[in-house]
Amino acid sequence: QVQLVESGGGLVQPGGSLRLACAASGSFFASYTVGWYRQAPGDQRGLVARIFSDGSTEYGDSVKGRFTISRDNAKRTVYLQMDSLKPEDTAVYYCKASRTFTNYWGQGTQVTVSS
Repeated sequence: QVQLVESGGGLVQPGGSLRLACAASGSFFASYTVGWYRQAPGDQRGLVARIFSDGSTEYGDSVKGRFTISRDNAKRTVYLQMDSLKPEDTAVYYCKASRTFTNYWGQGTQVTVSS
């Protein structure tokens, strides 16, 4: 069993930065693929970025070059550094940990980009 807690969301002006954190409890965290997903009102939840157990990464097209995902297995935490934020990045951001046929989700954190 893995429990995930997201933090770091908030209100930021366009062009600003935020860093989200996804802290996990439970065993074998290093073996999980951990991803950040987001969902805006009226939209489906979609992939922002994910990091695999070997450290390789994958990004959604809309955030490439602006967002960076990283993990610290000793702290059982995955980070999402978000730079050059745009109003269209406004959404609830969720963390998901995946392994084989098992998925765990966090409760989400709100990110609002507005002047």
